Amino acid sequence: MPRLIAPSLLSADFLNLGKDVELINESQADWIHCDVMDGVFVPNISFGLPVVKAVKSIAQKPLDVHLMIVQPERYITAFKEAGADMLSVHFEACNHLHRVLQEIRSQGMKAGVVLNPHSPVQLLEAVLEFSDFVLLMSVNPGFGGQTFISNTYRKIEQLREMIAQQGLEVLIEVDGGVGVHNSARLFDAGADVLVAGNAVFNNANPKLVIEALKKN
Repeated sequence: MPRLIAPSLLSADFLNLGKDVELINESQADWIHCDVMDGVFVPNISFGLPVVKAVKSIAQKPLDVHLMIVQPERYITAFKEAGADMLSVHFEACNHLHRVLQEIRSQGMKAGVVLNPHSPVQLLEAVLEFSDFVLLMSVNPGFGGQTFISNTYRKIEQLREMIAQQGLEVLIEVDGGVGVHNSARLFDAGADVLVAGNAVFNNANPKLVIEALKKN
């Protein structure tokens, strides 16, 4: 299984964002994770289309854009044009999830579905085949720096079993409270992609942290 690392720009230095993107470019990171928050679906506002487009202009890694917004279907085309390579939407935010995932794929992006900590993985049984990856939130979405919710390990194992039962190749991504202290256990449980924000950007040597996350 792949061991991919996606540093989250939510924890980057917004006064020197270009410098932090270049740092990711030069590191062993695989994706660049962009958290888009609207202050409605989650109790915080982060950044939107102009920032994603600016990041794309210098990014040498694929952009993994996570929409924490209501009615995400309204912005699929806009984020494609801004440079998203992967676009994930919340199960909890979509009334017509199947249609949304199909639309994301039809525009040439990888389609992801996100589950909040309280949502069981069984909810995804009918849409797994239309997903390229599933993002499991291991904290309540909206803010960085939260404590990892340990039930996530069991959810990863359950989801890995569901994917195998359906004979699919769907990546499992985990976001929230991820660091060197738990990356090995997350990969062992069946995760493929780890999103890390504070663990990377709050460290004196982010590149070494990214390397350690991959090798654990």
